[in-house]
Amino acid sequence: MSSIYAISDIHGYIESLDEALNLVDLSGDNKLIFCGDYIHRGPDSYAVLDKIMELEMKYGPDKIIVLAGNHEDMVAEGRYPICYYDDEVDADGSDDKYILWMQNLQRYYVEEDTDTIFVHAGVDEEAGDLWEWGTDDYTFTEKYPAQTGKFYMNIVAGHIGTEEISGDPNFHDIYYDGESHYYIDGTVTVSGIIPVIKLDTDSRKFYRVSKNGEWLITPFDEEF
Repeated sequence: MSSIYAISDIHGYIESLDEALNLVDLSGDNKLIFCGDYIHRGPDSYAVLDKIMELEMKYGPDKIIVLAGNHEDMVAEGRYPICYYDDEVDADGSDDKYILWMQNLQRYYVEEDTDTIFVHAGVDEEAGDLWEWGTDDYTFTEKYPAQTGKFYMNIVAGHIGTEEISGDPNFHDIYYDGESHYYIDGTVTVSGIIPVIKLDTDSRKFYRVSKNGEWLITPFDEEF
């Protein structure tokens, strides 16, 4: 039995990231997937990048899977700097290592045994089982609006805050549409929270993990 954890949309909030990581069990064959948008908006973009890169180095890329988000694309393509704040600087004095790292991030990850796609924004669902070839780079990291409904695989994504998807401005938890989509961007800039989702690879069930325990994720419409 193993578990796959996923978090997304950290946006430079290192304390919120640390709180989320405290909920992740990386023992055995467990994995952690970062689903993009590690930088900008918050005050600690470099600290977040350093933390993720350290985890990747410590556990290896088969256990720590790091995906690209649209904010990483912005930096990798030279459209934006890593930080928005004049008082935040890279301790090494060069952004080159971070930019190179971002340029080589995966755009999606598939856990075949559970029929689950992890991605920042989404895939071209109109392409059906040819989505890997039919989805362009823009869609993987910037698909908008959020798509719901039935797809032949599960999709775990961030990018769009769950308060927008749910229509509830006070909702910052994991949004499940009851079909195939799990959205995990809790809008950390407002909530201070980075939701942690866990996939049990044996049961193929998804759980919300918190400091008070974990519970099976049910459709949003059944909860509220």
